[in-house]
Amino acid sequence: MSANNDAQTPDASNRLPKSWAPQDHEADLYQRWVEAGYFTADAASEKPAFSIVLPPPNVTGQLHMGHALDHALMDSMVRRKRMQGFEVLWLPGMDHAGIATQSKVEAMLKEREGKSRWDYSREEFIEHVWEWKREYGGTIGEQMRAIGDSVDWSRERFTLDEGLSRAVQTIFKQMFDQGLIYRDYRLINWSPVLETAVSDIEVVHKDVEGELVSIRYGSLSDDEPHVIVATTRVETMLGDVAVAVHPDDERYTDLVGTSLPHPFIEGRELKIIADDYVDPEFGTGAVKITPAHDPNDYAMGQRHDLDMPIVMDAKGRIADTGTEFDGMDRFEARVKIREALAEQGRIVKEVRPYMHSVGHSERSGEPIEPRLSLQWFVKVEKLAKMAGDAVREGDTTIHPASSEPRYFDWVDDMHDWTISRQLWWGHRIPIWYGPDGEVVCCGPDDEPPAGYEQDPDVLDTWFSSALWPFSTMGWPDKTPELEKFYPTSVLVTAYDILFFWVARMMMFGTFAGLQTPELLGEGTQGRPQIPFDDLFLHGLVRDEHGRKMSKSLGNGINPMDWVRDYGADALRFTLVRGANPGVDLPVGEDSAQSSRNFATKLFNATKFALMNGARTGMLPKREELSDADRWILDRLEQVRVQVDDYLDRYQFAKANELLFQFTWGEFCDWYLEIAKVQIPREGETTQGENTKIVLGNCLDAILRLLHPSMPFVTEVLWTALTDEESLVVASWPTAELTNGGATTDERAAKRMEDVQKLVTELRRFRSDQGVKPSQRVPARIDFAAADLAEQEALVRSLARVDAPEDGFESSASIEVRLSERPLEVALDTSGTVDKQAERKRLEKDLAAAQKEVETTGKKLGNENFLAKAPEAVVAKIRERAQVAHDEVERISARLKELA
Repeated sequence: MSANNDAQTPDASNRLPKSWAPQDHEADLYQRWVEAGYFTADAASEKPAFSIVLPPPNVTGQLHMGHALDHALMDSMVRRKRMQGFEVLWLPGMDHAGIATQSKVEAMLKEREGKSRWDYSREEFIEHVWEWKREYGGTIGEQMRAIGDSVDWSRERFTLDEGLSRAVQTIFKQMFDQGLIYRDYRLINWSPVLETAVSDIEVVHKDVEGELVSIRYGSLSDDEPHVIVATTRVETMLGDVAVAVHPDDERYTDLVGTSLPHPFIEGRELKIIADDYVDPEFGTGAVKITPAHDPNDYAMGQRHDLDMPIVMDAKGRIADTGTEFDGMDRFEARVKIREALAEQGRIVKEVRPYMHSVGHSERSGEPIEPRLSLQWFVKVEKLAKMAGDAVREGDTTIHPASSEPRYFDWVDDMHDWTISRQLWWGHRIPIWYGPDGEVVCCGPDDEPPAGYEQDPDVLDTWFSSALWPFSTMGWPDKTPELEKFYPTSVLVTAYDILFFWVARMMMFGTFAGLQTPELLGEGTQGRPQIPFDDLFLHGLVRDEHGRKMSKSLGNGINPMDWVRDYGADALRFTLVRGANPGVDLPVGEDSAQSSRNFATKLFNATKFALMNGARTGMLPKREELSDADRWILDRLEQVRVQVDDYLDRYQFAKANELLFQFTWGEFCDWYLEIAKVQIPREGETTQGENTKIVLGNCLDAILRLLHPSMPFVTEVLWTALTDEESLVVASWPTAELTNGGATTDERAAKRMEDVQKLVTELRRFRSDQGVKPSQRVPARIDFAAADLAEQEALVRSLARVDAPEDGFESSASIEVRLSERPLEVALDTSGTVDKQAERKRLEKDLAAAQKEVETTGKKLGNENFLAKAPEAVVAKIRERAQVAHDEVERISARLKELA
């Protein structure tokens, strides 16, 4: 609880600006927090530890909305944990992003100097990349500061810094020595433009319109042995070595075991093989087999011990086939080969368009070529089992639990991982080759043998990222950070990264835990240590219509635009208020405006409270408080308990929605209005002084609860309210602060519920009757019968109804259903309404309501819209339709009364 500020005077509101303009405060506040060392973790602290490593964004990139959601959630967690008394480490850093960075630098050098990377030595080119990184690699860091990330900048890491390079070499050698890393020819994703292997995550599948070509192998006579196969990639037929049919397909029984000559390659025979993989009902039931250029064919080639000729070079050109097509680009060859087959009479039927899914390089945009290639691999079977067991045994808990099956599907059926890339930027593979074919793996402290040459490839970026939770804390050396903060407390990321990064961190983390238990600590019941206790998977940010944000749709939102236009708090609150575990989040400008309005509402409420002498301090005794004071304190405590429960279970949307509704609806719309009545305009009363303290303490707790999501505005308001150092290092609210630990006063709650019902109904009636908000009307109310005798002054002030005078005659009456009995209220509104003006106003409102009924009705009657729109969007429109329908009925009834 804050120190008692009894000396605080009503002019404390002067500590606040006239209005809330976040751009005037956020940068300075953030710099002050950093300089004060609030975000710097102390590994020697005796406080309990809480740690998060930031999923390292690409050094080439800028924060998009997905990043912003990620960061807002993590910052909410760590700010709360600091306030709860934990020693918090939120460790930031960036990924060197091998392919993306090298591509950017190559493009830059081509534009500036007209050169490719091959015009430089490897060392010269890498120095150009480091220069680019120093000049352009700080964008994300600046954006993180702009949105308020409370990371420990003193421990910022980069996946190619000296310490992480040491970690990479160490774990590579450990795995190599145990036979978990090997080199072999395997089928991989190949980018002809980048001339490197690429990972699955860097392959984007798109539906494209190709052509389906049916080829006749064997005799051109129907009476002699032949088969017909179909393909969308005619050029790969140069690598065909077999034709497969189903073992039970009687059409081909006599052909199985025989061979047919290849149309272009002299001496190559196409074996007719039988395999259960073939679907006899699809097409002709015969499938061409190109083991070196198709994943399914590769698997079949292994089963049947087939030759695997590679027919394309690194640039995607036909090579080493001995045919006229050598040297042609694969797409040019596709046309020329089809024409040559047609000349031979081997094209069956007309070539027809065919829509099919084709993998494209995310970085360079061209179709990926499956290609047999000599690469380095990680043998994942044992590692994946450990990663799966860690979740099955409860060492790591996935939130939401509904994501577990997808995780197990991945780790239980994982294929060996291609880790080599034919690039220059990255961790170079620590393998050296001797003059007579010797192979030596060197660790970070080993000296390569003289005369040996290092492998030219670098490691997949995901290899170093898989070590991130412990390499960033100093592993393989013994460090205070590892001892204090490892394993990390929680990993926060989107569900779509589950396979590519999370599973690999689990594999490498458990492996490293077995290798160096003295550094990473003991696991549970003899099992290897895990890199994080909890895994929180959030959804993807989509546009307000539920569509994926993309350049082609033009619906992307730059989070920095929202920071500029609405403030960082508005950006953050919009995202955390919609962040349900594992569920996608639609956002739009309306959401940001709502959050900005909420920040303004909070600012105005605090300013009002300070102008009216609100202060923090020891709460008065319960019996000295009014029903309204006890009610708001009890509600605040209920909200605090529920918010804590939600946040402990990563239910950010529910926690922040509850805070929004309570703060705006119950505190601002009701208690502040009540406080105006209870705090006298002149002089002092015990009631008024008590309300000032209740008002101050409520604001104190609300600002603390909102601080993790909205750090900037809450900091400004809280320091003005309490005159203390900073909300960043303040304590998290407890029952002692919110309601003094008292038992909920059910009687006061019931009375305040009745007050709200009564005032609401009176206001609604006044509005329906066209009474101006400022105009008071007499009303006869039996407060004693409703057990509201002590609330009479409050109700009459809030509802703007006076006690009746002698001779009072009611012109209308309403019945208000309170908690225990209905209450009849008689009012006299005669002479208070300009009927003609009121009729015009109502007719205008009726037209607007009828238009809304028509608009929503068209949408709800559109079957295409209902089928494609997200459920939340449809539900919102149904709600609008119902509200509009009710308005039409209400206004129509009122117009009838006026007539």
